[in-house]
Amino acid sequence: MENIQIADFNAGDEIQSFFILRAMNIKTSSNNKKYLDMTLADKTGEINAKLWNVENGEESTFKAGQLVKVRGTVTLWQNSLQFKITKMRLTSETDNVDVVDYVPSAPYPAIDMYNEVMGYVERIENADIKNIVLHIYDMYKEPLMTAPAAKSNHHAVRSGLLYHMLRMLRSAEVLCGVYGNLNADLVYAGVLLHDIEKINEMNADDLGIVSEYTFDGQILGHIIMGIKTIETAAEMVGADREISMLLQHMVLTHHYEPEYGSPKKPMIPEAEMLHYLDMIDARMYDMCRVYDQLEAGEFSDPVFVLDRRRLYKSKLHGEKE
Repeated sequence: MENIQIADFNAGDEIQSFFILRAMNIKTSSNNKKYLDMTLADKTGEINAKLWNVENGEESTFKAGQLVKVRGTVTLWQNSLQFKITKMRLTSETDNVDVVDYVPSAPYPAIDMYNEVMGYVERIENADIKNIVLHIYDMYKEPLMTAPAAKSNHHAVRSGLLYHMLRMLRSAEVLCGVYGNLNADLVYAGVLLHDIEKINEMNADDLGIVSEYTFDGQILGHIIMGIKTIETAAEMVGADREISMLLQHMVLTHHYEPEYGSPKKPMIPEAEMLHYLDMIDARMYDMCRVYDQLEAGEFSDPVFVLDRRRLYKSKLHGEKE
């Protein structure tokens, strides 16, 4: 089957197509032969792949982030689809393919999302809050256009961080209208800043593929890094100290639990709302991703990031597109 997408794979399919090599590890089989354990991806999803009996030096040909053409068979291993590769090569100019067309990406153009996000920045009325946000966004505009929001979980796609924040901002707008006690400036700023240091927490290329966590990301994590960035920005723009502390508190508490990186729980309603806005968007993204793989009337396999729940797709949600 030529150019079939991963979402349409079935066990037994013979496949020849182009994919992004998202991750690759060199391993040794039980018979002491080297093989490549890989993750292949396209816009519709990803799949574990194996290239067995690798010849000496062949492994140095490939690395994560490359576009490759592969031939092989889809198999079923422990109730999950796997791709057994018989032939793989790098693409060439004669293939006439664009790597961006094969990268899992947010559903909207990055520039459109960025402009809508900046529209929410313009709604912020408090000068100190607005200046802090603008100072940070001026620094990070270029990497923000392609940055994913995670290495492997929710919004782990090109421009996923922008997409995550945009959906949270849209939800925040509605909920600020419902709950009149909320300060919309703080809520919007909290959304805009809560994950901004994921840009520096992970090493991601222009395709939105994360190769590894940075040293700072492993030592500190994006929450502490975000607090430091806000504090520095507030000093640079001469913002009121309480404003700076409130924004830092929102970033500090948005994971809610110590085991997830937040040593304190929210002490202001805007921080409480930020946590749930983040959780709602992450959960909906993960559920929609599972639904995209299901036919109506099917149950999913246990989903690790959703507490190993099995999701059910009813006929009300229609057939797989």
